[in-house]
Amino acid sequence: MVGTGDDYTGIPISKGCGDAAIQTSLVDGRPVCVRIVTPADEIRLREGIARMSPRSRYLRFFTGGASPPDWIIERLLGADGVRHLAWGALDLTDPSQPVMGVVRAIRPGTADPIAEFSIAVVDAYHGLGVGRLLAATLLLDAFAGGLTAFSANVLSENEAARSFIRRLGAHHVSQDGPEAEYRLDVASALEQMREDRDPPGLADVFAYFDGKR
Repeated sequence: MVGTGDDYTGIPISKGCGDAAIQTSLVDGRPVCVRIVTPADEIRLREGIARMSPRSRYLRFFTGGASPPDWIIERLLGADGVRHLAWGALDLTDPSQPVMGVVRAIRPGTADPIAEFSIAVVDAYHGLGVGRLLAATLLLDAFAGGLTAFSANVLSENEAARSFIRRLGAHHVSQDGPEAEYRLDVASALEQMREDRDPPGLADVFAYFDGKR
């Protein structure tokens, strides 16, 4: 963590973070790999969700069970790069490369301009900028694919998540019992994040996608 004296200099980037991935670092200097989620990540995802606290699982998945429901894993593994986008962040300081967080967007059809957005970060990595790195990655991927907006359903009691998405520029559009729906304009969010460059690792995320154009 910042200020603890951790020194991550000299840690090699794992071969698991190849050309089709983004190599960057967190606010504490920890090297991280951000890449597309694949079916081979099933065990890693299950272990990551299991490491979340019951409270975090409830706020994110609306369930506090120790084992995530299969539909959650299936959704995360079902990315096709068009209708369904999913990215994960891996901790490169650990040889097993545990998942730090995942983000996804699913649209009803390939031509729909609005997609459902969701993000989850393992408790041990809160406060290090993982969420914003993943959000920027997904926004850039979505923008390249023609998506114009995200919708997100958040429990009203989840103030941390509400604050996070509002910081991205989202606004509240409806309320259904305990669930609040937010709408986020993709282009506006990207413009704001490109100007803020907070955390510093965002520069690597933007450079990756700029290089693909």
